Amino acid sequence: MSLKVTVGPPVVTINYGHAFLVSEFDGSVADASEQGLYARDTRFISRYQLYIDGEPWVLLNSGAVTYFASRTCLVNPRVLTERGVIEAGTVGLMLGRMVGEALHEDIDIRNYSGKPVRFNLELLIRADFADIFEVRSKAQTRRGNIETEWSSEQQRLVTRYAHDDFRRALTISVEQGTSEARYGNGRIGFVVDLPPEGAWRACWKYDISDGATLWPAPRECTHTCHEGHLARPVTEWKQVTTQLTTSNEEFYRLFRQSVEDMAALRLRADEEGSDDLLAAAGVPWFVSVFGRDSLIVSLQNMIVYPDFARGTLKRLAALQADMRDDDRDAEPGKIPHELRVGELAHFKLIPHTPYYGTADATILYILAWHEAWKWLGDEALIGDYESVILRCLQWIDDYGDRDGDGFQEYQTRSAKGYENMGWKDAGDAVRYPDGSLVKGPKALCELQGYVFDAKSRVAEWAESVGNKDLAAKLQREAAGLQRQFEDRFWCEDLDFYAYALDGDKKPVKTIVSNAGHLLWSGIVRPDRAARVIRRLREPDMWSGWGIRTLSANHPAYNPFSYHNGSVWPHDNGIIALGFKRYGFAEEAAMIARDISGAGTYFLLNRLPELYAGVQREPGTFPVQYLGANVPQAWAAGSVFHLLRAILGLEADAPNRRLRLDPALPPWLPDLTLRQLRVGRATVDLRFWRERDITRHEVLAQQGDLLVEVRTGTS
Repeated sequence: MSLKVTVGPPVVTINYGHAFLVSEFDGSVADASEQGLYARDTRFISRYQLYIDGEPWVLLNSGAVTYFASRTCLVNPRVLTERGVIEAGTVGLMLGRMVGEALHEDIDIRNYSGKPVRFNLELLIRADFADIFEVRSKAQTRRGNIETEWSSEQQRLVTRYAHDDFRRALTISVEQGTSEARYGNGRIGFVVDLPPEGAWRACWKYDISDGATLWPAPRECTHTCHEGHLARPVTEWKQVTTQLTTSNEEFYRLFRQSVEDMAALRLRADEEGSDDLLAAAGVPWFVSVFGRDSLIVSLQNMIVYPDFARGTLKRLAALQADMRDDDRDAEPGKIPHELRVGELAHFKLIPHTPYYGTADATILYILAWHEAWKWLGDEALIGDYESVILRCLQWIDDYGDRDGDGFQEYQTRSAKGYENMGWKDAGDAVRYPDGSLVKGPKALCELQGYVFDAKSRVAEWAESVGNKDLAAKLQREAAGLQRQFEDRFWCEDLDFYAYALDGDKKPVKTIVSNAGHLLWSGIVRPDRAARVIRRLREPDMWSGWGIRTLSANHPAYNPFSYHNGSVWPHDNGIIALGFKRYGFAEEAAMIARDISGAGTYFLLNRLPELYAGVQREPGTFPVQYLGANVPQAWAAGSVFHLLRAILGLEADAPNRRLRLDPALPPWLPDLTLRQLRVGRATVDLRFWRERDITRHEVLAQQGDLLVEVRTGTS
């Protein structure tokens, strides 16, 4: 029997809201690393180490017990104290941590030596208040001043950072300590004096502040993490999201973890206390408002939590650009890429206030708006954003199409802007077949598909509300774009579509996964779909763990790169939907099998942002990409897209209908969905295979909803 290899990052990460903590397995935060306690784009703890008489404690085991809490079990090394030797492994320390919008720690120590012990427990802690952009780039510049103040009476350490009007502070309060704390030389210390079997504990709270607002640490101690006030929203989340059961235990675990990852990444759509939510992109680098990511996550979650679209549409509409600002790549009607609130953004040293360097978020906003209409059926909600949608359409025609040729192109106008503005936004992601970088402006293939889809969707809505002139106009434009696209992007010699048109309007004949997005959008001519799918299934693209971003035959291929040969789960989820759209259900299920199979190897069955595009062979396992965000929203959401592709779920809430086209593969012989929401109705559905036929039945239903089967399944 072969051993199961578990793949995962070599750190412990916990998060809640805008705050997160990344540490070593032993609980320490390593010096000169990317680890630490972060909140709202500032690092509040940059160094952390527990000592017993000057020696580090020894790790036994550790891990996250839920997404916002962790436990670390440590024992002492052999130490020589003034009262004699404490033999190794005779004193145990349990470090419990819980992140809310700040951090709560509990330290529990017990003496198992059989004799009295006395030692010094010390916490070395430092705060650098670094901006997250500088931490990630490993290029920090100290701009302000740091001051530290210790109060013996209050048992409190306050560290403040000030740079002109930018303020941050970390307050560490020692509570319930069995002995009094002292502070000196950058360390908080205690004298621990224990009889045999004696216990010692302390409760430490880390409050954070931006000068105007204080975010206090969670009040409860960490042993209550599964029942305290932070746990209640998780319980409520599981009650309002779609539930899945299946005899395939691996897929069940992957789905369940993905639902929990969505809970972990929820952010309030605004700071005014509304219940509307959107998804942060991922931990650690993208705990913020992101246009493209939040919109794709909203699309993925239609079958699990369609209300994500409410918060996403609301927040991004509030940030829609109303003027041109070249420094931020902003143009009237454009939806932002990324919003930051750290020191660099505060002083406008980066353009993320917000930054608008995305070519697809404005188009994706229309897709998410339309899908919200189809799944939520809330006509008032959809009507609220009509003017936003019309401005998005105007941006597509006036600014997305830079030269008036009918295609979407991008090129930054900002000295600090991004070279690439599609979902593959790494600077080296768009390559000619010889491996050289493509010169802009660049017209990526998937952007044209997104626009075709967006205009078709708005035309459908316009028809439904009686705006026949707008509907006819958009239908003509979509049809014209489709004809023009086929003429300019199809490469007969490749049996594939060009990656892009370059700055000279020449096709870039590089084989990439982006063409799969064209199937999702529906722009592909039906007689060419099979050829595109066949090409994506060739060994240079199909790794066995998913479809690669770039062909393994390409000179720039690197399975360990960010976009040039890696596998992205969300990319594969979109492609699977495209396969299904054109009737290739078996191939869609093959993608789902690859991604879900990879997911079983990752710690907690948690899909990372991306992983290496190495070939799957007997005895191998997926290889992690160092620095991948985990948890990551659209990686988790890919599971929902894969499930939707297998079941062929399409909602029409305005007409109170749910359409099915299920095709369960042999590896997923049955599944049941409960609390699937369509408009105001909910439905429980069971699916199972009988030989090669997928059957289904409605187990329960609340509300007016007609469940239809689109093909010959029953």
